[in-house]
Amino acid sequence: PCCSPKCRFEYKRSETPSRYYCYCGKVENPTLDPWLVPHSCGQICEREFKPSCGHKCLLLCHPGPCPPCPKMVTTTCHCKKAKPVPRRCSAKAWSCRLPCGRTLLCGQHACENPCHAGDCQPCPRVSKQRCVCGRQTAERLCASPQWQCGQVCGKPLPCGNHTCEQICHAGPCGDCPRSGRRSCPCEKSKFTLPCTEDVPTCGDSCDKVLECGIHRCSQRCHRGPCEICRQEVEKQCRCGKHTKRMPCHKPYLCETKCTKTRDCQKHQCRRKCCSGNCPPCDQVCGRTLGCRNHKCPSGCHRGSCNPCPETVDVKCNCGKTVIKVPCGRERTIKPPKCKQLCSRPPTCHHPTQEKHYCHFGRCPPCRQSCQKALTCGHFCPVSCHDEALVKQTGLHQSAGPWEQPSEPAFIQTALPCPPCEVPIPVECLGQHEVSPLPCHSASPYSCKRFCGRLLDCQNHTCMKECHRVTEVNSSAAGNEAGPECSQCEEECTKPRPSGCPHRCVLPCHPGNCPSCLQMLKIKCHCKLSVLYIECLKLTCADLKEKELLISCKNQCPKELPCGHRCKEICHSGNCPLNCSQKVKLRCLCKRLKKEIQCSKIEGGQISLECDALCKEMKRKASEIKEAEAKAAIEEEKRRQQAELEAFENRLKGRRKNKRRKDEVEVEQSSWQKYKSLIMLPMLGVAVVMV
Repeated sequence: PCCSPKCRFEYKRSETPSRYYCYCGKVENPTLDPWLVPHSCGQICEREFKPSCGHKCLLLCHPGPCPPCPKMVTTTCHCKKAKPVPRRCSAKAWSCRLPCGRTLLCGQHACENPCHAGDCQPCPRVSKQRCVCGRQTAERLCASPQWQCGQVCGKPLPCGNHTCEQICHAGPCGDCPRSGRRSCPCEKSKFTLPCTEDVPTCGDSCDKVLECGIHRCSQRCHRGPCEICRQEVEKQCRCGKHTKRMPCHKPYLCETKCTKTRDCQKHQCRRKCCSGNCPPCDQVCGRTLGCRNHKCPSGCHRGSCNPCPETVDVKCNCGKTVIKVPCGRERTIKPPKCKQLCSRPPTCHHPTQEKHYCHFGRCPPCRQSCQKALTCGHFCPVSCHDEALVKQTGLHQSAGPWEQPSEPAFIQTALPCPPCEVPIPVECLGQHEVSPLPCHSASPYSCKRFCGRLLDCQNHTCMKECHRVTEVNSSAAGNEAGPECSQCEEECTKPRPSGCPHRCVLPCHPGNCPSCLQMLKIKCHCKLSVLYIECLKLTCADLKEKELLISCKNQCPKELPCGHRCKEICHSGNCPLNCSQKVKLRCLCKRLKKEIQCSKIEGGQISLECDALCKEMKRKASEIKEAEAKAAIEEEKRRQQAELEAFENRLKGRRKNKRRKDEVEVEQSSWQKYKSLIMLPMLGVAVVMV
């Protein structure tokens, strides 16, 4: 036997291993690694799981059998009706607990058992059915339509001597079983006899193998079973440690207990007279699984326990929504979302709570309107405040700044309803406006405007801030001032007649002001004289009368555009342009003159033209001017010629003595000779014209 602590398996001589492999069988003679399990190659096992599921073991090379497949697969139930759910591959077969519904073998009914694996059980229904031979009818299970009534057939056989001894059967009875060649009880001799005679014994030894399988029956040919083997033999016990002579049919077991360790490597065999092939450990493992809910139900084994095959129902709070998860996952997985409405009773004063889905923990705060009746008669419109969280203060006084502040504590308590906020139309004290005010503060108020009521003067209004007014005369209009209003202390500000600059001598009063009797000091139209006129006369006069009153009755001192003085009496506005002053009008040469009205000259209506004499004098004057111009030109030419000749003489060296002066005799022109005779008559004519 192999003495390896991880093996301890007894091999036959022909099966004794001659090569050393790791546990997974990939590496021959694996090297020792202190970080790995002894005899392990450190690679992934990759052996197929048993029973085979298509996956391979992903653990590192390990001793013992591979654990059940831990992969999660999506699989449906046995009857294929439920939706696929994720489950471990090793426990992927599951039942939805719904009726199976598959048609049973009877072909008439459906399986009513909960969803199950394998074939359906026989139909449990009862129906009337005939037996095989058709003699009897009885109520039997629908699953076994063929049955035998228990009566012997009794039909005569073809031999004519015997009847059929078969129990209720179908079809022909067949030939007589005693016809043809028959053997003796030891089956060594055969005889041909009529069916009415029995086969005799042959007298030879029986020689049949006994139950021990070693010896043969030593009796003579006989009917019935052979006796037990009574020969004495030397037997070895099952463990092979003791021998003893005893009858062959008795087994020999010694009292020695096996001291080998079973395959769990924890417990001894302790079986009496063990043959060496110790059975698997019959004790339960009992170790707590990874789920921490169950213990390992398998027999005592080596290595880690298999994952828990159980599934756990994770329910919502109301329990109507359920999901199945592998055992142990219920602590980390979130509960399913339930679509059912929460059925908890309300904790506030409302008869029903707001609709919300099933949940864990406390229900959310009620958001319905409070609707409690307030003292004013209205209903509280705010959200329900029966379970409000209120922060508690002053419960713990810190010992000093070094102490960490504790988290604030909240208590759940019912708060009183807030003041009523329903808008109520309320009129202000002075009856100026109607404003909606909250019900809890609905009382007459001051709108901060001026009172505005008409005072006794009938001209001004009360300037006090909006206040309560006592109505003295109930029949009077609502705009009359009351005793609480202010008294008018203003001067009379009524508009004065047009042109009156004086104020009313009375204080602010109702009705019209009295006539103004004061004198006005004003200047006349020409602004030269000061006039004193009674204000009443001036303001009551029309335009013509005002024009006469303001006039000083003297000639207007204003100057017309023509330069003459206005001939009108003192008047307003611009002076008239039709000047009547006589002025002298002359022709262009100033020789002729005529007296004409000034306004006609300014308008360009009359002009004085020159006569023939004036034209003749103009012609002569022009001739004289031309002659003078020609004489001046000739004189300039002679002067320039004389200067040129003098310059040339100096250049030629014809200088005379310094004391002798150059005398250049210049001949006088005709203009110089006769200009005095011409100019004297012209000056005389000019003087006459002026």
